[in-house]
Amino acid sequence: ALGTRLDMSTAYYPKTDCQSERTIQTLEAMLRAFAIDFGKSWVNHLSLVKFSYSNSYHASIKATPFEALYGRKCHSPVCWTEVEEAQILGPELIQEAIEKIVQIKQRIQAARDRQKNYADLKRKPMEF
Repeated sequence: ALGTRLDMSTAYYPKTDCQSERTIQTLEAMLRAFAIDFGKSWVNHLSLVKFSYSNSYHASIKATPFEALYGRKCHSPVCWTEVEEAQILGPELIQEAIEKIVQIKQRIQAARDRQKNYADLKRKPMEF
């Protein structure tokens, strides 16, 4: 319904889905940092990793994953003093969600195009 599709691939083949691989690299780096900071108790802090990732800005979608998913900024303890947003209900909520999905898809495509252009500059033609 939202224009998604499932591509089957083999495990551990990063060329199939670069977007997932990049996300995994980022999460691995975050987990390493937490393991260094918290030592053996890093497992107890996994919710902080999830919160940090969900609320960090992603250049490809020009928003945080939380904003992309819920259509609003996360109300973390840092932001609790802000005035509450007006609540949107019914058809307005659906229309706003559809507009966000279209906008995020366009931003992801623009990021892919930029990354492809950059990769093409470094690519050398191979002769067989």
